Parts: sequence; C-alpha cells; structure tokens
Amino acid sequence: MVLDAHVRAFEFFGGSCRRGIYDNLKTVVTKILLGKERIFNSRFCQLASHYLIEPVACTPAAGWEKGQVENQVNFMRRRVFVPRVKCADLCELNRYLADKCHILAAGHHPEMRNRTVAEVFAEEQSRLVLVGSAFDGFRETPVRVSSTSLVSYDSNRYSVDASAVGRTAMLRAYADRVLVVDDGVVIAEHRRLFGRHETRYDPWHYIGVLERKPGALRNGAPFKDWELPPPLAAMRVELGKRADGNRQFVGILGTIGTYGLDAVVSACSEALHVNAPSRDVVLNILSRIHDDLDLPGFSLPEHLPVLMSEPLADCGRYDALLSGGKLNA
Repeated sequence: MVLDAHVRAFEFFGGSCRRGIYDNLKTVVTKILLGKERIFNSRFCQLASHYLIEPVACTPAAGWEKGQVENQVNFMRRRVFVPRVKCADLCELNRYLADKCHILAAGHHPEMRNRTVAEVFAEEQSRLVLVGSAFDGFRETPVRVSSTSLVSYDSNRYSVDASAVGRTAMLRAYADRVLVVDDGVVIAEHRRLFGRHETRYDPWHYIGVLERKPGALRNGAPFKDWELPPPLAAMRVELGKRADGNRQFVGILGTIGTYGLDAVVSACSEALHVNAPSRDVVLNILSRIHDDLDLPGFSLPEHLPVLMSEPLADCGRYDALLSGGKLNA
C-alpha cells in the first residue's frame, strides 16, 4: 500500500511546520484575510500551543519567503522517499522512517565536517525544552449511531456499543485508529479503515442485542468468524448441538459484564472438564466462586448491656410447657 498521505505529512512536519512558516495549506488555514493575516484551524492552534510553535503565514506561491524550507523538503524527499515508499501499514512506515533518520544522522554535519549530525544533536539536546507528553492529535466529528449500532466516517462504518443506538456521539479519527466517545465514555475503538464502503464490527458491542434476539448469533454479520477464547469457543460448539444452545450461550456471554471475561472463561473450562456444558453449570460455578456476601458491619447500640459470657442453650426448659408449667427466665 502506498501511503501518500503519511508521506506528505512527514514532509510537512519535517519542513514547513518545523520553522513555523505556512502558506494556504487547507489543513492548517481556515480562512485567508488581508495581507498575511490568517484564521488557523482550531486543532492546529492546539497543536501549536502544545509544542510552543508560533505560526507565521506567507504569500502563496512565494518560495523566497520560506528561506531554506523548500530546499530541505526536496532534500528529504530525495533521500527518504525515492524510490516511492510502499509499506503494509503505518507501523512499517514508521520503522522505515526511523531507520532512514538514523542513517542520515550518522552522516557528516553540514557545517562541522569533523562531526556527525547525531553527535551535534546529542550535544544540543541538553539545551532543548522537554515535552511532557505527546500531543493527542485527532480529528473529532459528531456521528449518529444507526439502528444497527454503526457510525459512518470517511465512507466506512464502525460498530459501537448497542446501548448508544439513536444517540449522537463524537468520533475521534487518528492516523491508525478511530475512537467513539459518548458523554465522555469510550464506547468503541477500531483500527482505521482506508478503503471505501467497508464495515468493521466488534461482536462484543452486540451482547445486549443477543439477549433479546439469540438467533442472531447464528446468522448475524458481527458474529461471523468470531474469534473467541478457546474455552468459550468449545462451549459454543457443545451448546450448538442443543435446541436451546444459542439462548444458553448468550446467557453465558451476558455474565461477562458482571464477572469479567477471565472468570467466565475459567468457569467454562471447568464445566467442560467435568463434561457438563451448560449455562446453569457455568452460572453455578461463577456464583460459588465469586458471589461472596458483603455483609455490612454491625455495632451494638449503647443502651444494650454487653454480656460477659454467652448464654447456655437449655432446650429442656421447653419440656415444662408440655406439663403446663411456666418457663423460667
């Protein structure tokens, strides 16, 4: 896959952005005003504030106003991106760029010929301002959760938790992933799709739907090729042999929100080990191990006396009732 967008981003941040000089780049400039006045993109302003960059606009198509920026971009293009880079994903591209940067840093410094770029940078690094944390760079846009628990972005669709159906959430698009946030809570996270008209499902988003429609487990699109932990997968196969197998398996999945995935997987493994694949057996194992009663503390009221010794039980006193006698206190 040719990652032209990431190549252009690398050229931009390696050249113009580093010096803080900009022309009419659409991702940076929202509106062009008189002279060199610009209204910059709000997210770009946050980036500039985070890294203490002061943006300075220049005249479009006036290369002489940019100093050596364009020469540096051309230099990096020839050394790093010729021939054109082809990578399987963004991680492979980042590894490739890191290796190229180390190779360039091992070369002679353009002004101090007896030293390498890496040596000069190591000396300069002690005088640089340290960044406490990396900028959380994403593009945020509102999205509507459809009736099938999907949101659309960039001609692709992503599943979210079924509890958010019908609401409007905020989608944060990163270079390699997308997050969907509803009222401050992350309700979905997926690897980003770069094709068109593709759909990425997370079957766990549809557990609530399965509780109402267990038959969807057999033919539902989110559950095709679902990779479950081995004990859960084996339990699904065993229960699939029964008429109510789907309903029983959905009942087991529904306990994950209460006990956690690891506990349910362990309970399924124990049930299979004793050859008792059943929802009731799994629930019994979970309740026996994890449902410890959390009894509230109790303090004796001040007006009640404290007994120095426990009273002795004498059931023989009740025999007096048979003979019409009275109980002694």
